[in-house]
Amino acid sequence: MSHRPLLFLDVDGPLNPFRAKAQRRPDGYTTHRLRPHGWEDTPRPLRVWLRPDHGERLLALPYTLVWATTWEHDANTMIGPVLGLPELPVVELPHWSTAAEGLCFKTTTLVEYADGRPFAWVDDMITDRDVALVRRRHPGAALLHRVDPRLGLLDADFRRLGEWPSARPAGALPEDA
Repeated sequence: MSHRPLLFLDVDGPLNPFRAKAQRRPDGYTTHRLRPHGWEDTPRPLRVWLRPDHGERLLALPYTLVWATTWEHDANTMIGPVLGLPELPVVELPHWSTAAEGLCFKTTTLVEYADGRPFAWVDDMITDRDVALVRRRHPGAALLHRVDPRLGLLDADFRRLGEWPSARPAGALPEDA
């Protein structure tokens, strides 16, 4: 088992800035039309913007990468290849409707998956309630890093993620960015 902290990766928001202006693809991103599981019968595939250099940047971070996205296993077949990522472990998530008011539906499952291991989580849905829940229920260090879904991961986000594992004291309480 690796001693590296986990990095839980969401797709829509951090990797796909889906809230960017529809008529203007963000610089450095490529456009993909994809039909993940559950979208096979839709009239049009999803428009997904991905930045191929993000894969190399993610692999350079001091983490074990784990998909934490509603794309679930489709992230390995549709997103990872565009970014140059190897097949990653996938957290199988509950349906979004199972979340308590103001809490991301992923939070409890990610805490259980981490099982006390330090982790960082990048997502556009992180709230103060998620941070509070992780502080109460996760004994290891945690970085909950909210990403603007109009912008996706930026240089500052990669810097923060790169610095956090070495900056956290052993036994540190969970923190948010």
